[in-house]
Amino acid sequence: MPSLPPAVAEIRLAVRVVLADLTDGATVIVALSGGADSLALAEATVFEARSRGMHVLSATIDHGLQDGSDEVAASVAVKAEGLGIRSFVARVDVSSAEGGLEAAARDARYAALRGIAASERADAVLLGHTLDDQAETVLLGLARGSGAASLQGMAPRREDEDGTVWLRPMLGVRRATTEAFCAASDLEPWHDPHNSEHRFARVRVRENVLPVLESELGPGIAEALARTAEQLREDAEAFDEMVHETIEDIVEHAEAGISVSVAALAANPAALRNRIIRLVAHSEFGASLSRTQTIEVARLVTDWSGQGPIDLPGCAAYRDGARIVFSAR
Repeated sequence: MPSLPPAVAEIRLAVRVVLADLTDGATVIVALSGGADSLALAEATVFEARSRGMHVLSATIDHGLQDGSDEVAASVAVKAEGLGIRSFVARVDVSSAEGGLEAAARDARYAALRGIAASERADAVLLGHTLDDQAETVLLGLARGSGAASLQGMAPRREDEDGTVWLRPMLGVRRATTEAFCAASDLEPWHDPHNSEHRFARVRVRENVLPVLESELGPGIAEALARTAEQLREDAEAFDEMVHETIEDIVEHAEAGISVSVAALAANPAALRNRIIRLVAHSEFGASLSRTQTIEVARLVTDWSGQGPIDLPGCAAYRDGARIVFSAR
C-alpha cells in the first residue's frame, strides 16, 4: 500500500484536530477561493468529515475586482462540486466602500460568509489561512504600531457575537505544504493575480520583507513570528479574564452612560488600567480607542489637574469627583 504524501497527512491531521471539537453530523462551510490553501483545506475537510457524518459546503466570494471574476468563481464552484461539496457563490460590491481596498474586500467577504453560515445553520466556517499568512499579519501589525492586539495575529478559533464560529485549521501549516498537497492530490489551484500586485501591503511583505528577513537573520522567521502571535494571544486571554473580573467591581451605570472608580483604576498597573478604559468605551458605546485617546483618558486618573471632557468616538470621558464618567455625545 503506497504511503500517504507528507503534505496530505499534515493537513488532514490539522483539519481532524479542529473538527474534533464539533459534533458528529455538524455542518461546516469551507471558504473556497480556489487557491492552493483553500483547495487543500476543502479536500482535507471532505476526507475527514466523511467518517463523522458531517456535511461540507463551500462558499466562494466574488469581489468583482477583476475582469472575468464571475467566471473564476463559477469554475471554483465546479471544482468544489467535483470534491462532492455543495457550493455557494456570492457576489459582493466593494466599489463604494470607504478605506483601503484590502480592508473593504475583507469586510465584505466576511459579511457574505456570515450570511451564508446563518442561512445554512452551519456550525462553523473554515478558513484557509496558513502559518505564512499569520507571519505576514504580525509584521503588518508591527509596522502599523497597532499594539499587542494586532500582534496576536489571527485566532485559530473565534466566535462572533452573532454566534458565527470561525476556524483556521492550518495556522501551523506552511503555504508550500498546501501547494504540495494540491500537487499530490491532482488538484489545480487558481492563482489570484492580486497576489502579485505590489500595491497591496501584504504582497510587499510576502515578496519583499519576509525574504529579506530570512536572508539576513536566518531561516525560521515565519515560524518565530507565528509563535510570537500565539504567546501574545495567550497573554491577552489571561489579561481579558482579569479585566472582566475587575470591571464588575469598579463600574457603575451613570445617568448619561457609565462610570469607573478613579481609586480602582489608579490601583491597577497601567496595562490593566488601559485595557479597562478601552473595554468600557467599546462595550458601552462601540468605540475603538487609539492608544493616544486611551492615555488621555488615563491621565484623568493619574495626572488630573482639572482638565475638561475628552472627546472620543461616539462618547466623551470626564472626571466627576472620584469617578471617570463615559457619556454619549
